[in-house]
Amino acid sequence: MKIKLLVLFALMTSLTSWSYAQDTLKGKNIDAVFYKGNGNSKQLIVGLGGSEGGNAWASRHWKATRDQFLAKGYAFLAIGYFNTPHSPKLLEKIALENLYQMIEDATHLLTERDIKIALIGGSRGADLALLLASYYPQINCVIAISASHVVFPGNTLHFSTSSFTWQQKELPFVPVNEAAYPFLLKRDLRGAFSAMLTDTIAENKALIRVETIKGPILLLSGTQDEICPSTIMCDKMIKRLKAHQFAFTAEHLSVEGGHAAPLQHFDKIFQFLEKEFRETGPVKII
Repeated sequence: MKIKLLVLFALMTSLTSWSYAQDTLKGKNIDAVFYKGNGNSKQLIVGLGGSEGGNAWASRHWKATRDQFLAKGYAFLAIGYFNTPHSPKLLEKIALENLYQMIEDATHLLTERDIKIALIGGSRGADLALLLASYYPQINCVIAISASHVVFPGNTLHFSTSSFTWQQKELPFVPVNEAAYPFLLKRDLRGAFSAMLTDTIAENKALIRVETIKGPILLLSGTQDEICPSTIMCDKMIKRLKAHQFAFTAEHLSVEGGHAAPLQHFDKIFQFLEKEFRETGPVKII
């Protein structure tokens, strides 16, 4: 009987260690779920989904990866910024201020102070992560998966508005031009984005100012990305960071495969966070 009780206790302990408490949060046009982890973390990871909408990082699909962050001692905030109950239906004119306010509110739920913040986003969520960090020096690290180096139009039928705003003004974006329409008709998204980027004047106006980010950056891309030329765009960001003598680590990991291929390399992400975010690493640019 004693042995059975010990086995049952061990099983319950194992299960509860992977059952993390969570709080549902609501901000201005934002929905979020906060996972406190062990409650003593001084590092907060913020997850931002892409054009799929909803709150991807709070979904069952991402539970195993999310739990890995928590098991490593990080707190985790999953943010839904469009197509959730209290956020805009479409990815259009999303206010950066609302997102940062939600992040700041989450830091107050931790018992520790002087919280370090890292953002991780995929696709449009990667663009958003880079943008937020470029506007808010309180953000200490960015992991951007299949990211763009510019702002693109909102996901609407007319493509005439920006995806994001700052202080109630739309951020400049690269518009859909005539060269892109044949690709859109064929549903060739990569071709459409590549055609849009031939408008170099719009591209320069819509650049994400990654050089203003106050912490290390890890970019990941798939060399055969079927959605957008993410490897080319990430290379442009690294080139820009070098030109501005960026003072923090900036790495670009390009892997064989499509838009989702970098998601198979979370081991690299965890290594980067451990070295460059949790611990102070050497200043370098690769």
